[in-house]
Amino acid sequence: MDKIWLSQYPEGIAESINPDQFPSLGEMFESSARRYATKPAYTNLGVTYSFAELEAASRHFAAWLQNDLGLGKGHKLALMLPNLLQYPIALFGALRAGLTVVNVNPLYTARELEHQLKDSGADAIVILANFADTLAEVRSKVGIQHILITEVGDACPLPKRAVVNLAVRYIKRMVPDYRIPEAVSWTKAMAAGKKSSFLPVSVQGDDIAFLQYTGGTTGVAKGAMLSHRNMVANVLQCTEWFQPFLGKGRETMVTALPMYHIFSLCVNCLTFAYIGGHNLLITNPRDMKGFVKTLSRTSFTAITGVNTLFNGLLNTAGFKDLDFSNLHLAIGGGMAVHESVANRWQEVTGTPLLEGYGLTETSPVVAVMPLDAKAYSGKIGLPVPSTEVSIRDESGQELGTAEAGELFVRGPQVMVGYLGRAEATANSLSEDGWFATGDMASIDTEGYLKIVDRKKDMILVSGFNVYPNEIEDVVAAHPGVFEVAAVGAPDDIKGEIVKIVVVRSDPGLTKEELINYCRDNLTGYKVPKVVEFRSELPKSNVGKILRRELRDEQGS
Repeated sequence: MDKIWLSQYPEGIAESINPDQFPSLGEMFESSARRYATKPAYTNLGVTYSFAELEAASRHFAAWLQNDLGLGKGHKLALMLPNLLQYPIALFGALRAGLTVVNVNPLYTARELEHQLKDSGADAIVILANFADTLAEVRSKVGIQHILITEVGDACPLPKRAVVNLAVRYIKRMVPDYRIPEAVSWTKAMAAGKKSSFLPVSVQGDDIAFLQYTGGTTGVAKGAMLSHRNMVANVLQCTEWFQPFLGKGRETMVTALPMYHIFSLCVNCLTFAYIGGHNLLITNPRDMKGFVKTLSRTSFTAITGVNTLFNGLLNTAGFKDLDFSNLHLAIGGGMAVHESVANRWQEVTGTPLLEGYGLTETSPVVAVMPLDAKAYSGKIGLPVPSTEVSIRDESGQELGTAEAGELFVRGPQVMVGYLGRAEATANSLSEDGWFATGDMASIDTEGYLKIVDRKKDMILVSGFNVYPNEIEDVVAAHPGVFEVAAVGAPDDIKGEIVKIVVVRSDPGLTKEELINYCRDNLTGYKVPKVVEFRSELPKSNVGKILRRELRDEQGS
């Protein structure tokens, strides 16, 4: 496909990057730690680590892995942590020691945790005590050799460490009872590592940096093998895209999405570390009042999130009164950003809410709106440097501009494959490097991409394609709607009809009013025939609405 989008790149952005600029993420981090040694790297619970302090702490953790556990290249470390300072310490320590990191959602059930630990073959795990009871439940069923348990305040200095840990365990009672007698504590591991010497490891681009599991929302969770080259490439692609607009060593990023999620991992944790950015870690973004209180004490310049997070902030008391004078970057990903949310965000903050697009299998960033865009457009932007895209029909033929088809991606950020799943890899990744995303998209004459919807989420009404994103965008604009999800419901005559599940902001909103509103804004076959009101919608760990669960309820 002709790279028709290159002429549209903002001034100062190159059309390609060198994915071999750094052989590993560890060396990339070390270069930043030297360059920005005195700059703040991560802040959480009122405690800030500079890049020099983070480098030392991660080196001590790496030394503990090497000397006390005997782990190195070829071994796998699972991290089951929310956004705490322990996460970047363990992450960069493991990567520097040559281990593969297996990110685990702390909210997993015992069944989900058992699957991931078995499937990945993890040798060791770092887990927050709040979730250790889940691990204890499956301990005898998984082959994990080493267990490190940390408490919320463990990365804080004394006496704050003791105060926080006592409050979490005994006052808030957030640590369920568990028994794992062989586990090592974080403080003991770090003390041991500080007394040991770290031996630098030769890590190459082809070595696997992460086993990043797909969320399981479209079937059994699969481990995407992301190499150091994949991840270095995506960090450099993001850096190239951001660099005309962001100041190195001068940005403060609000990190509310968990860093174990691929979006936050690459953009917030890795890319902002590479450019000397300061990550403000939000441990529990679901506590919106606490989140806004934290923001009131911080001069922040950037924020990432999903549509539901931005919507939640906009509907939280005090948010509109914050100081947004330094905010110049807000990016939504993970799910479609609704126009109504984007417009309100810009009205309140003065900063446009721009969209990006990516997948676990692409490390994840594929496309981003230019950061000089003035307003929401409904588009996901242009492919980042060194990235090719193709829109194809069901027979594999490439489509022209403005035609919707499946989006295919090729670039240095595309995964190696799925761990232990040769057939699934072959079905989605061609020998010449094209990855089938499963997303329906179109491209315009200027090269801008627009996601129409997930291929599996498409609703077929009497032979007509109906895309849930469009329905949701229309319904979300109604002033009485807080959140909405659209799915297909079985119908004997039409095959499927459109159903919407709505959380109301106006308790007086009726089904008839919503359907009439949709009739004014949608063609006939797209108008919802079924309206269901609920108090909440099913969501993933990062707040992405799970249409699959709603479909499964009715067998559609």
